[in-house]
Amino acid sequence: MPVTKDRPAPLRPPGGDKTLKRQTLELGSTLLQRATPLHGFDIYVVGFHCARHDPPMQMEAHHFCKQVNADFLQCAIFDGNTADANLIGIEYIISEQLFLGLSAEEQSLWHPHNYEVFSGELVVPGLPDVAERELMALLVNSYGKTWHLWHTGRHDGQPGHPLPMGEPMLMWSFNRDGEVDTSLRQDRIMAMDLDVHKKREERQSLLHLAHPQRGVNLLRDAFPDADPTPPPGVRDSDDAPSPLERV
Repeated sequence: MPVTKDRPAPLRPPGGDKTLKRQTLELGSTLLQRATPLHGFDIYVVGFHCARHDPPMQMEAHHFCKQVNADFLQCAIFDGNTADANLIGIEYIISEQLFLGLSAEEQSLWHPHNYEVFSGELVVPGLPDVAERELMALLVNSYGKTWHLWHTGRHDGQPGHPLPMGEPMLMWSFNRDGEVDTSLRQDRIMAMDLDVHKKREERQSLLHLAHPQRGVNLLRDAFPDADPTPPPGVRDSDDAPSPLERV
């Protein structure tokens, strides 16, 4: 069984220690109150996000998700996976079918997921290979709408804000090799003992499911040093041949 490595939060917010009275109240809440809305948030995946309007702002994103139905997941995003992790954002994930039913204006707020799947950069710590493959198959061709409310910094040492500050940031996905900051990427690989290359190779078996997606080219010019050609399975819908060309 794969082991999930601890990933502590990069920042501890300011404030005093909990009092004994507060700890007693929390214990009472645990015993007497229900936490029903939190039940089912048991799908754990780790990826990277960048701010759509400020692509150099990048961070590690630990998603704890609940599958609402076959076409919709909702996720709470933290900056780590331990008890001290800070809640930094939310993400909604929808299937291609639901995405195609949205207006063009609304579609522009949703980022594509195929690169995250086929590059191996989206990882599922601790999940057996068979179960991980099923989850990745579910995420192929899906889209995410993500808002971050707090940039707590990066695990490779870059500082963040001590408290949630500023306006919520619409986040975006990476879509080419070389877009994720090298230091950020390598720090996660080492700390969490990940084999991204192996994941990438294993997921090539899902390539037959991949469709062109909207938004793959949106931030292309923001990363001039990245590989100009997306990997197999990743293609912008604007680059796809028209129905007449396919004939």
